[in-house]
Amino acid sequence: MPYAAVRKQFQFRARDRVLELGSRTLIMGILNVTPDSFSDGGTFMEPDRAIERAWRLAGEGADILDIGGESTRPGSGGVSHEEELRRVMPVIEALRGGAYPIPISIDTSKSEVGRAALERGAAVVNDVTAFEHDPALGETAAAFKAGVVLMHMRGVPKTMQTLPPSRDILGDIEAWAGTAAARARAHGIDPDRLILDPGVGFGKTPGQNLEIIRNLDRLAAAGLPVLIGVSKKSFIGHYLADPKADRSWGSAAMVAASILSGAHIVRVHDVAATRDVARITDALINEGRAHEHLF
Repeated sequence: MPYAAVRKQFQFRARDRVLELGSRTLIMGILNVTPDSFSDGGTFMEPDRAIERAWRLAGEGADILDIGGESTRPGSGGVSHEEELRRVMPVIEALRGGAYPIPISIDTSKSEVGRAALERGAAVVNDVTAFEHDPALGETAAAFKAGVVLMHMRGVPKTMQTLPPSRDILGDIEAWAGTAAARARAHGIDPDRLILDPGVGFGKTPGQNLEIIRNLDRLAAAGLPVLIGVSKKSFIGHYLADPKADRSWGSAAMVAASILSGAHIVRVHDVAATRDVARITDALINEGRAHEHLF
């Protein structure tokens, strides 16, 4: 089957941890400590609730926890690094002190926030600007030997959905991948600490989002593993013909499609359901590989 050979295997290094990518899909669980994120804004603003949620996500099967204190939903204007630190640091401090079992990723584009999180044990920096907003974050990630997720975004969250559509979104992302990886390496980050995220929903039309998911192999051609975040995004509501629809089942379908197209890590809100989706989809891929010699 054509998808049986799509996903290459990698070792992803994040500080002193090594994550094996490719034989099964890894799950990054989302924890938004924000009042205005599009899916769960305000739900986990209280540190105790956020900490409880973090432990639940680990128990449900998350491989990485991604903590964010600033919404990047369309139209959001951002917050100061002081406010972002106020939101995320109590949670990171508590998890570090409680022998949290999975790596913590800090979802930030600010070097002050990245440094504070890494000093307290975070292992991954997830930057939606790929170090364009704050190049010092790249230097900080390199100094701590952190794993890094570099994401593609057109414009900035406040205006990204008002931009004219790209005429060649796949070409744009391919060109960006080489540039972003080179920028990270210039900061001193080793290639085995890098992951690329095509940024579904960040300045793309619904049709372009589908095009990206169908063609993840073009991003993988950069020679790095691929992370994708499709969970509960508005383009799913577009195809359900109901912007207010529950997007859980649509998200599950997009996760399965992304895995078949080559995603190594999926970033999601619903970890338990995604774990089952990933296991079944991985079995389809791996069984296909196991029986290739019969044909």
